[in-house]
Amino acid sequence: MIDPTRHRQLEELDTVNLCTRILSNSRNELYLNMHFLDLSLSSLGFEADPGMRGLGTDGFVIYYHPDHLCRLYRKGRVYVNRAYLHMVFHCLFCHLDGRKGRALEYWNLACDIAMESIIDGLYQKCVHVAPCPFRRDVYLRLGRRLKVLTAEGIYQALQDMELSESRYQRLAEEFYVDSHERWEKEPPAGQPVPRQTRWNDNREKLQTEMESVGQDPSGTDEDKSLLEQVRAQNRERYDYKKFLRKFSVMREEMKADQDSFDYIYYMFGLNMYGNMPLIEPLESSEVYRIEDFVLVIDTSMSCSGELVRRFLEETYGVLSESESYFKKINVHIIQCDDRVRSDVVVTGREEMEEYMEHFTIEGNGGTDFRPAFEYVNSLQAQGRFARLKGLLYFTDGKGIYPVQMPPYDTAFVFIQDQFEDVSVPAWAMKLILEEEELREVVGNRRESGIKGAPGTAGESAERGWNH
Repeated sequence: MIDPTRHRQLEELDTVNLCTRILSNSRNELYLNMHFLDLSLSSLGFEADPGMRGLGTDGFVIYYHPDHLCRLYRKGRVYVNRAYLHMVFHCLFCHLDGRKGRALEYWNLACDIAMESIIDGLYQKCVHVAPCPFRRDVYLRLGRRLKVLTAEGIYQALQDMELSESRYQRLAEEFYVDSHERWEKEPPAGQPVPRQTRWNDNREKLQTEMESVGQDPSGTDEDKSLLEQVRAQNRERYDYKKFLRKFSVMREEMKADQDSFDYIYYMFGLNMYGNMPLIEPLESSEVYRIEDFVLVIDTSMSCSGELVRRFLEETYGVLSESESYFKKINVHIIQCDDRVRSDVVVTGREEMEEYMEHFTIEGNGGTDFRPAFEYVNSLQAQGRFARLKGLLYFTDGKGIYPVQMPPYDTAFVFIQDQFEDVSVPAWAMKLILEEEELREVVGNRRESGIKGAPGTAGESAERGWNH
């Protein structure tokens, strides 16, 4: 007589063994077609979970419902491969830890669209499924707004589009591949390396591997597209306020320095009263602040006027903080497209507030960075700067750069996913700001009542998706 319980357990074990073979074969097939993903593909274990909604990962293990995985395999081996690669890409591109207060449903959708767009663009036989017209239309609409379809950029685009409930559901159904329920749960105990550290290392090694493969002329355009996404994710992000300190100079200010004391009084107290030093703060202090500074705004047609305004608001917010610059400053705010359109000199807080209140964009021509540098060099030759520390150029990177390095530090500021930096000279610094973070910071400043913050004209949104 066969024990029903024992029989069921054996069947479940056979199913789990079969699922393990399915996932192992999928990993091997992906590796044979994309060698550079070797480390990433091997970083996930497999574990059956009957309570799982399909497939999902926590960055350490792929959890699967056996019945779901078997159905997916019967549908076609390519769908298992796509799901496996989809989850690996989630881990590589920091989606598991990257929500940061964003709306959960829209973040999940944005992550899925971003990963599916990468896989649909690979054209590898092991993962290729011709995208349907609806999916192609989504990519086309998002491509009009974003140069690279990252989860962060797609999330903001979806927010701006104000999707109806039915349209959101249609998108969610089209791009759903895996469950994200384990993303924010505590990882399994005993993991030697934190999840994000592990995948950051994997991504950096992936970039190195792909760049070495890229030396081979046989490297495909699809691989190069993936490499650009990896490079974008690996770029270091900067705190803007901290970054501006690179352009500060040291000067003595008449202000009590509570962190230092006068040694004369200190020694006098010891000599006169024995073991009783006299502590007197210094009447002046040495501080690093912005004094001479140039801010150039690219006002060509390729730059969004809304982003220019937001960038100026954020720069204004940082500079208007008392510890950022001296009471008397010399900041030139220059607008330039293919020639210098305006130069406004700001020497104090009141003038900065006045400029922000009446700010208008002048230009909308082509882009040439050289006139701005030539103009600033002429100002320096005329003695208009005491100690010019640096120049900050806000642009999308599309233009003609000067060949010669100027005698002051230079940084080009870009918005993530909305710039091209292939021609940026090696002598220039690059700062990449997140559009969403810029929106949030500026919004917080407005709510705090920052004086002089101009109103904003909303960017045109693709609202046709609701129809």
